[in-house]
Amino acid sequence: MIPVVAFVGRPNVGKSTLFNRVTRSRDAIVADIPGLTRDRHYGRTRWNERDMLVVDTGGFEPVVDTGIVAEMARQTRQAIAESDVVVFMTDARTGLAPQDQHIAAYLRKTGKTVLLAVNKAEGLPPSALAEFHELGLGQPLAVSAAHGSGVGMLLDAVVARLGPAPVEEAEAPSDAPRAIKLAVAGRPNVGKSTLINALVGEERVIAFDQPGTTRDAIEVPFERDGVSYTLIDTAGLRRRGRVFETIEKFSVLKTLQAIESANVVVLLLDASEGVTDQDAHIAGFAVESGRALVVAANKWDKADDYRKQLFRHSVAERLPFLGFAQQLEISALNRRGLGVLLRAAVDAHRAAFAKLSTPRLTRALQEAVAFQQPPRAGTVRPKLRYAHQGGQNPPVVVIHGNALDRVPNSYTRYLVSRFTRQFKLEGTPLRIEYRSSHNPYKNAD
Repeated sequence: MIPVVAFVGRPNVGKSTLFNRVTRSRDAIVADIPGLTRDRHYGRTRWNERDMLVVDTGGFEPVVDTGIVAEMARQTRQAIAESDVVVFMTDARTGLAPQDQHIAAYLRKTGKTVLLAVNKAEGLPPSALAEFHELGLGQPLAVSAAHGSGVGMLLDAVVARLGPAPVEEAEAPSDAPRAIKLAVAGRPNVGKSTLINALVGEERVIAFDQPGTTRDAIEVPFERDGVSYTLIDTAGLRRRGRVFETIEKFSVLKTLQAIESANVVVLLLDASEGVTDQDAHIAGFAVESGRALVVAANKWDKADDYRKQLFRHSVAERLPFLGFAQQLEISALNRRGLGVLLRAAVDAHRAAFAKLSTPRLTRALQEAVAFQQPPRAGTVRPKLRYAHQGGQNPPVVVIHGNALDRVPNSYTRYLVSRFTRQFKLEGTPLRIEYRSSHNPYKNAD
């Protein structure tokens, strides 16, 4: 198995900056604000021909046992427990802090292999590291995650502690199915993190009764019934007027990027509150991005009959453009409806990547035109001749003919409905593109 290396330390010592540098990515949110990272964030790297999983963690305060800080500490403890090497990061600029002493005491009790990294050491003399010997964790390594100095030596030390690499296993065939990227999106506090934890069967991400708990887009590998998934827990999206903090602006950007990169989006709604304008905004962004979609009404067990009826009415009224998506009623807390939810996600993924042959598409187009022709535009009636597939995720149908720029939107919606039913494309939006033939005699005398 690939070894795991956890980055641990008190808030704002540069763990996320080091994570981004080591993974050569910008996956972790970085800002000069303590406590920005909360959940465990995984990434892959390779150093000296050795593959590793590195884990970014939130600011660790092992002596706090209440509130969101305690939940963050539990996530960090889990990362330490599953790691092969722990990189304990401290801050050369602020010096040795009491929290560092508490963390060092905890790490010594675990018996894990620990490397002590003193970050932000650029431009400082070697004597600045002297006080960190008090932690009793061996020779401090001076690094600068922001500038890259000393990071190579740190990774050399990590690889040395991992020992010889195991015999490489045969690579999976190139045609092996890829994991379905499944993003869970919605307003704050609708139960996104609770749903992720219920699916994977562990407290993988922090689920706390406080809006805005999740700040980053956290990817969680997961497998069930032979299907591989990458679950993406996203930050709750508020109305733009309520997005004040720099942290929240970063979180919104990460959530929108997660939706765009996903194969399937689960739009999670709160059945006890009904559908809001913000729910419709999130759904609209997912559709504009062409993502396959599953609509899940969470906390269904908490809604009485009146609220359930009101909720169904609000879905029909506010989300009429999601007629292609399956609509489910679940309870993440009680693990009800989760199997149906995953099956709906698989169906939506299959529809999004469906391969539509040109003969079948053309035949379906001709049958649709025979049933109902496009309306005339003045003296001209558009002629739809043949169709072929122009893309996947979402499926794109390209129709060729004459005067297609005069096809009204209502007729396009009719064709989308016909194609969706005939090719069983429930769960994904379908796009139609028109390409009119050029008339070589149009400008002839």
